[in-house]
Amino acid sequence: MSDHSHELPFWKKYIFSVDHKVIGIQYTVTALLFLAFGFGLMLVMRYQLAYPNQPLPGVFASVLSEPVVGEVTVNEATGETGKVLTGDGYNAFGAMHGTIMVFLAIVPLAVGGFGNFVLPLQCGAPDMAFPRLNMASYWTYLCGGILMLFGFFVKGGAANSGWTSYPPLSLIATTGQTIWLLGMVILITSSLLGSVNFIVTAVQLRVQGLSFFRLPFFVWAQLVTSFLLLLAFPPLEAAGLLQLMDRVAGTSFFDPGGLIISGVERNSAGGGSPLLWQHLFWFLAHPEVYVLILPGLGIIAEVIANNTRKPLWGYKSLVYSAIFLGFMSFIVWAHHMYLTGMGTTLSTFFQATTMIISVPSVIILTCLVISLWGARIRFNTPMLFALSFLPMFAIGGLTGLPLGLTASDIHLHDTYYVIGHFHYVVAPGTIFAMFAGVYYWYPKASGRMMNEWLGRIHWFGSFVFINAVFMPFFFLGMAGVLRRQFDQTETLHGAAVQGLTVMATWGAIGLALAQIPFVINFFWSMFAGQRVGANPWKATTLEWTAPSPPPHGNFDAVPVVARGPYEYSVPGESEDFSMQATA
Repeated sequence: MSDHSHELPFWKKYIFSVDHKVIGIQYTVTALLFLAFGFGLMLVMRYQLAYPNQPLPGVFASVLSEPVVGEVTVNEATGETGKVLTGDGYNAFGAMHGTIMVFLAIVPLAVGGFGNFVLPLQCGAPDMAFPRLNMASYWTYLCGGILMLFGFFVKGGAANSGWTSYPPLSLIATTGQTIWLLGMVILITSSLLGSVNFIVTAVQLRVQGLSFFRLPFFVWAQLVTSFLLLLAFPPLEAAGLLQLMDRVAGTSFFDPGGLIISGVERNSAGGGSPLLWQHLFWFLAHPEVYVLILPGLGIIAEVIANNTRKPLWGYKSLVYSAIFLGFMSFIVWAHHMYLTGMGTTLSTFFQATTMIISVPSVIILTCLVISLWGARIRFNTPMLFALSFLPMFAIGGLTGLPLGLTASDIHLHDTYYVIGHFHYVVAPGTIFAMFAGVYYWYPKASGRMMNEWLGRIHWFGSFVFINAVFMPFFFLGMAGVLRRQFDQTETLHGAAVQGLTVMATWGAIGLALAQIPFVINFFWSMFAGQRVGANPWKATTLEWTAPSPPPHGNFDAVPVVARGPYEYSVPGESEDFSMQATA
């Protein structure tokens, strides 16, 4: 307490802060920067796919160097040359794009950003349970991210074995793969520190009257997510250390031995199992899908309840479904491995569990859709993103069903169909939820509203162009175009659908331009946005009891909870909302 009895110096208040709100903002801004960088990598890859072996535009050619790019003759008469993305560069960009978007952008934004800022406020807590551990979590994340990006500057370039890092390819990759493994171990450590903090805060620091079934659904989503991180990440951390030992200490945990590289047999002890890595990786990476989507569903629930002015339909069904979803996510991982030859019996088991796990997802989506029925919907920017999220997430879920069936997965495995399915879950799905959350809680964090018209322009452009990017992927996949293919025009079936690839590329360029209004709005509103009071949305949950922005300690007086989280339009009340807190 002595640290906060007087004004803290700038570096302690805003840089090495232990205040959960400052740490949440640090996570948010850092994750958005990583998101922009990962998006930039994707733009370069998409240009190569649309215009294979054509010189890169000046904006990219001027900042990229070997081994990412090589030179090609543009004009034989004059000898003019241009820069093109190399095959190794394409592989490195693909591996780092996936890694950055999942582990450095979306998860830190969804959990570290929104979870840190909102969860203690919605629990009525003055801070996280372990403030210094919270600070350590952020700085560990930042160091891990910077280290991973350092791979671009080592000899041979960044990791180029895919974001899944499958052996034996990853065992013989360049130094960038070692950097990738070190970065992953550090990032996992950060997530473990954060998940412990969230669980203890949600369980132990709830204020008087805030029983578990009075918690907002956002808190439930973060709580289940934290358990997923705590239980699923350690196997991958162990696997990362084992693969690191295979690379630098001569062990053979994943090295099968007998590898012939450029006509020469690789000298290694051998006897390891590449499939063991796949099991350990996907044991984390499938729960990771729900680490991405559950916080998004929590945000969407808050926005929908507030802007329909009615309670969420089936609140307990939402909670039980989220818990069941978390449990089931641990026993579906091998549906990513049908083609590894693990046997009909095991494949059938994982096929069954994959179909079962779709049930709680459908229940959650149904509850959110039914909540719209009969409502007087306020079509503000957060609600537009929330409404767009619902059909986009549904498309992502429905297109995943053929991948969960062993028969259809044989044709679709490792094609663009898989990319389309996954990205509909995490791009127009999760990222739309993140944007809804930014617009919704921005006034709580800053005390100012974001501009509504800039927000609507951002929503419309994002909605149109994000579908232009990812919808063609389903048709490319069904045509047999493989993911991670540097030049799909080299195959007859790929050349036949090249027009769809060009469409997706221009959709990605349009999507990038559509983010300009958001960037302007985000920074302009900090200084010129409309000032607001504690509760500009006329919401019910505890964070709207605190001032905007909240002081250190959050609340002027400790709130006491008297009712559920979504008491909207209660008959007999003078207002159409009744806040949880009575004091």
